[in-house]
Amino acid sequence: MNLIGHGIDLVDIAEIRRWIEDPRNPLTPRCFTQEELNEIGDGPDRIQRLAGRFAAKEAVLKALGTGFGDGVAFTDVVIYRAAGAPPQVRLAGGAAKAAVERGVTGWQLSISHTDAMAMASAIAMGAAPQRECSESVSSVATSPR
Repeated sequence: MNLIGHGIDLVDIAEIRRWIEDPRNPLTPRCFTQEELNEIGDGPDRIQRLAGRFAAKEAVLKALGTGFGDGVAFTDVVIYRAAGAPPQVRLAGGAAKAAVERGVTGWQLSISHTDAMAMASAIAMGAAPQRECSESVSSVATSPR
């Protein structure tokens, strides 16, 4: 498998809390599926876990090179985790279409959070041709100073 794209995102937990609790424009129904909300539950670290999932969705969309909008919604990216397993990505709608167009067949995803920040890194893997970068690396390593 080849690397097709990489995305990383860092979010402020306090900002996510404000967005989630804003009654005028709540973040939760626009960004999370019911499956994700059920898995996260109502525990004391709920906001941190939602922030981690939000960062993961952003990282996935960056790895796809699409961002959201133009036919791609946050709910097109579902982040889930089976007990004892690493987080996983499932795509639907516009995000799934973009993944097929780019040759993405798998994901590597990592999510982490503290009380103040959450971050995620997403690597899109697939059978698309690997980008050539070895020439530029070798020429830099062997060029005279």
